Amino acid sequence: MHADLKYHHLGIPTKEKRAGETYLEEFKVYVSGYDTSPYKIEWMRFEEGAPTPELVKTVPHVAFEVDDLNEAIKGKEILVEPNSPSPGVMVAFIVDNGAPVEFLQIDRSIAKDF
Repeated sequence: MHADLKYHHLGIPTKEKRAGETYLEEFKVYVSGYDTSPYKIEWMRFEEGAPTPELVKTVPHVAFEVDDLNEAIKGKEILVEPNSPSPGVMVAFIVDNGAPVEFLQIDRSIAKDF
């Protein structure tokens, strides 16, 4: 593991509605749990037709915060190209050993809730 990786969260796909869900319209997904879990476990419930790759919809992923997103994904099998789901946050997914792994680069001067 790279020294600059910092654990951020564990994302777990679910088909069950959960308390406190937040809907992310662009991704057709409901997320919950991240804010209330001391271990940053995030539940994700996808709507039919969600644009997220099937691997992310069906297999849990671990997410790491990195200083340089492009460096973290260099030479890796890209599953989701770098994108900005919210102001100050850039994310990308790779495939490692058959599982999705998410990397986040966060500008905390903009993204205060991360």
